[in-house]
Amino acid sequence: MQIPVPVLTYSFTLRVDLAAPIEMGAGRAGQRRIIPIVGGAALGPDIVGKVLNLGADWQTVFADGAAHLDTRYALETEDGAVIEVVNVGARHGSPEVIARLAAGEDVDPASYYMRTAARLETGDERYGWVNHTLFAGAGIRRASSVEIAFYKVE
Repeated sequence: MQIPVPVLTYSFTLRVDLAAPIEMGAGRAGQRRIIPIVGGAALGPDIVGKVLNLGADWQTVFADGAAHLDTRYALETEDGAVIEVVNVGARHGSPEVIARLAAGEDVDPASYYMRTAARLETGDERYGWVNHTLFAGAGIRRASSVEIAFYKVE
């Protein structure tokens, strides 16, 4: 028997709107910040709806500028289902690129790494498939939002 090779199938993109970061200061592993999630959109084909005004990204930024992303938020589909999103990941790049991102500039996403792994959960039977699916994501950081394309790991 052979171990199956995972296949990625595009599922949806999230545009997540962010409020200004709340700086916590130095933690055990690095600089800590909380970035509130205040809205956005889910753009199908599998999920279409809005990102709710709740949740946050609890980041740790290491001495080399790399960030550990740790988010929890929710979205509501256009047909009324509520889906929780728990998304963890990493963002890193050259010091120059990270400085430009921190300044709010749009930076070519090919010049930095922003990848995530997500777990979704809902009690709505119409979307029950998300409870048993892992998602891999690739993202773009913008001045006051992020965009993440999610792929089902099949």
